[in-house]
Amino acid sequence: MKPSVYAYIAVMAAVTYLIRLLPLTLIRREIKNKFIRSFLYYVPFVTLSVMVFPAILTATSSKCASAAGFAAALILAYCRRSLITVALCASAVVFLIELLPVI
Repeated sequence: MKPSVYAYIAVMAAVTYLIRLLPLTLIRREIKNKFIRSFLYYVPFVTLSVMVFPAILTATSSKCASAAGFAAALILAYCRRSLITVALCASAVVFLIELLPVI
């Protein structure tokens, strides 16, 4: 027997609803613990990184080009360049490496 797509949608909707509802009902006052506050502060950054990193490695036809683009992005981000500069330079590095003939 094949499960229904509607059952999957209902389960996903319930889980999403509970994830958003539980903090509203269980946490009624301000969080004063510094560790929990710092943990919650970094959650969006970690989530974005986890979603983007696999795409970086699989977006190009060669692993060398994606690794070089990632390294360029890390170096420029460490040097505190703007987001547009980091993105454009990393893309340019990947493009230039992809142009090189395969040995």
